[in-house]
Amino acid sequence: MAKKRVRTLEVLTEKREHSFFGDVLKYFDHAAQFLEHDASLLEQIKYCNSVYRMRFPVKNDEGVIETVEAYRVEHSHHRQPTKGGIRFSFHVNQDEVMALAALMTYKCALVDVPFGGAKGGIKVSPRLASVGMLERITRRYTTELIKKNFIGPGIDVPAPDYGSGAREMAWMADTYATFHPTDLNSIACVTGKPISHGGIAGRTEATGLGVYYGVRHACTYKEDMDKLGLEVGLEGKSVAIQGMGNVGYWAAKFFHDGGAKIIAVSEWDGSIFNENGINPDDLLAYKKENNGILGFPGATDLGSPGAALEVECDILIPAALENQVN
Repeated sequence: MAKKRVRTLEVLTEKREHSFFGDVLKYFDHAAQFLEHDASLLEQIKYCNSVYRMRFPVKNDEGVIETVEAYRVEHSHHRQPTKGGIRFSFHVNQDEVMALAALMTYKCALVDVPFGGAKGGIKVSPRLASVGMLERITRRYTTELIKKNFIGPGIDVPAPDYGSGAREMAWMADTYATFHPTDLNSIACVTGKPISHGGIAGRTEATGLGVYYGVRHACTYKEDMDKLGLEVGLEGKSVAIQGMGNVGYWAAKFFHDGGAKIIAVSEWDGSIFNENGINPDDLLAYKKENNGILGFPGATDLGSPGAALEVECDILIPAALENQVN
C-alpha cells in the first residue's frame, strides 16, 4: 500500500503545471536587466549545457527486472569540473534537476568557487528500497554516467543530496575506480565519501553548521532584533525545523548546543511539537529506530509534514525540499 501511495504522488508531481526551472529563468531574466552583457551571452548562461536523461534495468531482490529513470544535468561548462549532488527520490524529475543545476552554477559564482553547476537525480525511494537494491541502482547509474563522460575528476563531480549520503558516494567512487584502474585521481570523482574512503572530516555537518553560523550572526544585530521584538543572541530562542536529514539534524544540534530551544520538527511522516524543547540526538535515534518521528516521547504529533512551518517560533529553518515558503 505504501508503494502505491508514493507512486501515485510521483505521477501527480510529474503532471504539476508549476515549473521550478521556469522560476529560476524568471529570476535570471529579472537580474539580467541590470547587466550590460550581450543578449547572446546571457542566453548561453541561462540554459543548461547538457541534459542526460536515462533509463536502465535493475533486478530487484526477487529477481524481477525493474526500469529505473535517472538524470544528470550539467548547467554550465564555463568552469570545470561541474559540481552538484544527486537526489534519490520518487518525486525527482528533469525540471527539478535542471533548476538545481542552474542554482549550483550561480551559488559557485557568487562565492568565487571555480566550478560549473550540475545536479543529478534517481527515481527511487531510499525508505522503500533495500540496501542491496540501492547499491545496484547506484552502481548502474554510475556506469551510465561513465559511458557518456558525465563523471570524473576535472569533468563532473557528484556529491550527496536529498536521500543520498556517504554510503552512496563510496559505491560511486568504487564503481568509477573499477572502470579507471590506472587513474590516480579516481577517488576524486565524487565528494562526500566516508572518511575511511577518502572523505574529509567535517564535511557531513558543514551545511548545518553554515546555517547555524549565519543565523547566529544575524541575531547579533541589535537594531534588527529590536524590530522583531527579540533579544540579541540565540539563548532561549525558539526554533522550528522542517526536515531532519543531514542539514536539519546538524542545524538542530548546533542550535540546541548554542542555547536555542528546538520546539518543532517535521519529517516525511509528519510534524512534532514540544514547547519545552526537543533533544536532536534523542530524536535522531528515535527516527532511525522507528523510520519516522511521529510518536516521539514527550512531543505532540501535529500531523502533516508542513505543520512545522506554521508553528509560532523565533527562527524557522526550512531544511527539506524547495518551494516551501510562498
